Amino acid sequence: MSSTLPRGTTTTARRRTTRIYCASTLYGAATLAAALDADCFTAPDRSILLVLNNAATPETTPALDEMPGFERLRHRFDDILSWNETIFPFHPGGWAPRPDDVPLWEKYLRLAWRLGDDAIELAVESIQVNPSLAISQIFTGAPIDVYADGLMSYGPTRNKIDPLVGTRIRRLLHLDLVPGLKPLLLTEFGVPPEVVPTEVFLKVLGELGDTVATGLPQLHRPALLLGQYLSALEILTAEEEEDLHVRMLRGAVELGHRQIVFKPHPMAPARYSRALERQAEQLGAELTVLDTPVLAEVLFQKAQPALVVGCFSTALFTASTFYGLPVARLGTDALLERLAPYQNSNRVPVTIVDALLPELTDRPMVEAQLIDPAEKELTGLIAAVGYAMQSKIYPDLRDAAEHYLARHLNAHTWRYFKRRRLTSLALPGAIPAQLAFIPRNARLRRVVRQARALRRTARK
Repeated sequence: MSSTLPRGTTTTARRRTTRIYCASTLYGAATLAAALDADCFTAPDRSILLVLNNAATPETTPALDEMPGFERLRHRFDDILSWNETIFPFHPGGWAPRPDDVPLWEKYLRLAWRLGDDAIELAVESIQVNPSLAISQIFTGAPIDVYADGLMSYGPTRNKIDPLVGTRIRRLLHLDLVPGLKPLLLTEFGVPPEVVPTEVFLKVLGELGDTVATGLPQLHRPALLLGQYLSALEILTAEEEEDLHVRMLRGAVELGHRQIVFKPHPMAPARYSRALERQAEQLGAELTVLDTPVLAEVLFQKAQPALVVGCFSTALFTASTFYGLPVARLGTDALLERLAPYQNSNRVPVTIVDALLPELTDRPMVEAQLIDPAEKELTGLIAAVGYAMQSKIYPDLRDAAEHYLARHLNAHTWRYFKRRRLTSLALPGAIPAQLAFIPRNARLRRVVRQARALRRTARK
């Protein structure tokens, strides 16, 4: 029998698929590993973990594939590649290809990474900024999955994304850090959220913990202080951040804790630990400063902290929601006032932590650990804050914002908003109640603002 096909009939061989997973932190890589273990992804022909080192000085900061515990994640990927090495000497956070050079960069990457003519799929984090945005732009037609490993997934997309990128996003994979609250990120493109199963994520973290536990000091139910790098983000000065950590220590001791562990952020200045040591000595507390780069979640497993204290770290919610540990916040009130501009992407994480978690100096609330998103009207609050941050990207949230502000704006919730912002958007609360009869008219609002300015000048 002849095997010749009829005239006009063609055969099309299936293109090989390569999926590139991009990660900049061990926590993010663990999230990807959990998503893979939970079958959130179909199996490609080839998988690549592309390591991104976004530190200010990547040359002096270990990348995630050099951190303790990574070897337990490595087997899930066929190849490990470095984005920093690929684009050297450019910095990943500040470089993007010029539009005319995109085809050249795609050709270069296909040669350098042995991609051939494979069909490319991407799994990236923080797609609104580089390096994830740059990679998505280079692989022009690749479908994209976005994964989020922190509280920022509940906030609005910080920048308007080119539709040529946004319309290729298939879904948002995220951890269920705040049960009952749905992510706002990327909803402007109708991107559906999908939860990475918590039990699978905890299993992956357990693997990491087994690997690095031998290098940790012997700890049993200490108070764990979580350092961040707010001065590097220019939210606080270095002195103010140092003082914040000292206040955390003092607050933990006042609650009766004598064994204190401070986990600094990798980019935190060394003087933080020395200041804490002096304070601990004065208070008669036993302080351990962890120099080993280890995930906070590993400490949750191995040390079982009696209290976890932080400013607005995502780890506060992994501690509370995933491990059932007592938590407390400190410093969110100052950050809500200081974050600028109002659109700062840290605003929603700070708002969530401030709204839900007890303040360290409020002993009854810390002991009660009352955390109830429904009771706090969190969904409405985040919709209102999200609209105030990015009204042009999320115009459909206006009704929800007006509803929340009209019913819940009071002396406490004012901390989450700025009157100038509400005024510019003609939202409830923009003008005093006695002037609420003024219609939403731009000219009248301008006259009111000018009158207030004249009154302030006259008082001087």
